[in-house]
Amino acid sequence: MANWRGAAGVCVNEQNEILMVLQKAPEEDSKWTIPASGIEAGETLEQCCEREFQEVTGLTVKALDELKVRSGTYENSAVSFELHYFQVAATGGELVVPEEDFLIEDVAWKSVKQLEQLELAYPDDLELFRSLINR
Repeated sequence: MANWRGAAGVCVNEQNEILMVLQKAPEEDSKWTIPASGIEAGETLEQCCEREFQEVTGLTVKALDELKVRSGTYENSAVSFELHYFQVAATGGELVVPEEDFLIEDVAWKSVKQLEQLELAYPDDLELFRSLINR
């Protein structure tokens, strides 16, 4: 069984909104999620998180605390996955939708109330988002 490891970033702004990306995988419906990517050679999980966040949102971030780990196996596949979630703090950059990434359709700040109405890639992430907002 092959193993996939990656990192995701959760960024909360001053208005208690979460930065989300609208992503469309091939042959799937568009869904909202947080920036996430597989680890590249020589990267730490934190570096992976920071790189992906900048690539898909235009913002530079600093990975802070690890929040949770999502793990499992992909359906009908011999691939296991392990995705590490980090809280991140924006340190610069400008919010953009990357033109070169055909999977990303939109990047936007969303309140938890708005997220409750949207199609999420991982609906159980809502509990994590609520806990961060209520800190």
